[in-house]
Amino acid sequence: MKITTNSIEGVYIIEPNVFGDDRGYFMESYSKSKLAELGITNDFVQDNEAFSTKGVLRGLHYQTGIHAQAKLVRVIEGEVLDVIVDVRPKSKTYGQHYGIRLSGENKKQMLVPRGMAHGYIVLSDTAIFAYKCDNGYNKESEGGLLYNDPKLKIDWILDPSTFVVSEKDVVLPVFGDHKSIDL
Repeated sequence: MKITTNSIEGVYIIEPNVFGDDRGYFMESYSKSKLAELGITNDFVQDNEAFSTKGVLRGLHYQTGIHAQAKLVRVIEGEVLDVIVDVRPKSKTYGQHYGIRLSGENKKQMLVPRGMAHGYIVLSDTAIFAYKCDNGYNKESEGGLLYNDPKLKIDWILDPSTFVVSEKDVVLPVFGDHKSIDL
């Protein structure tokens, strides 16, 4: 298992060891003890999975207060651009975003710490997106950012006219008008 960091504090890219032969492949997608050896001690309590088609954009979402969530995200099949925005007011990277291509082929995972708005867009014809959460969902603690906020300047790669976005996500606030994360 290879783990790397990036410019946003607390974000880790995890590349599992994949063992393949003429039968297919095997990989350990999660090991609490191996991550703990590296200082990652989240106690994941829920697994979620979503199927989407090309152009579906989900996000940017987060949970606030005691309901804030860290996530371990990956793609089982297909490819997505996974994006996070740091909404932790005391963070030195507050307001910055980071994106990575996750796919069933590259098998990369991203550990998204609490205090990040998170979303993704499906780049392939279809995708199965899976993630672990270290806290349950709470509707009253829900927060979000508008995916096409001109302040954030996120390049979602695809033509915006092809995006499929929920009614809820098109009315999320822009950065600066968003709900405080209160970690």
